[in-house]
Amino acid sequence: MAVKIRLSRAGKKHVPFHRVVVIDGRKKRDGEVLATIGTYDAIKGAIVQFNEGLYLDWLSKGAQPSDSAKKVFKQFKRAAATPAPAKPAKKTAAKVTKPKKEEAAEPVAETSK
Repeated sequence: MAVKIRLSRAGKKHVPFHRVVVIDGRKKRDGEVLATIGTYDAIKGAIVQFNEGLYLDWLSKGAQPSDSAKKVFKQFKRAAATPAPAKPAKKTAAKVTKPKKEEAAEPVAETSK
């Protein structure tokens, strides 16, 4: 049994989303999988989740990764090596209350002509 690590399509039309799966090489692309290792969002080009331990475990058992699965793994390793940029703290501006208009002390006299 030739075990492969490859991508399986899971998205809608024109919204590609992939799962990184371990599957028998003779099965269809979206056929019965042995294990799901991670997920990859192709539109954003970002890995949503990835289980490195399972990936390395299946490699040690003789599974052959496809070219696209290798690229996803390399991208995961690069993302794990570089720390995520720190989000700046939100600056909360104190509310500035406008002073109320002082009411006219004397009523304005109306002039009639």
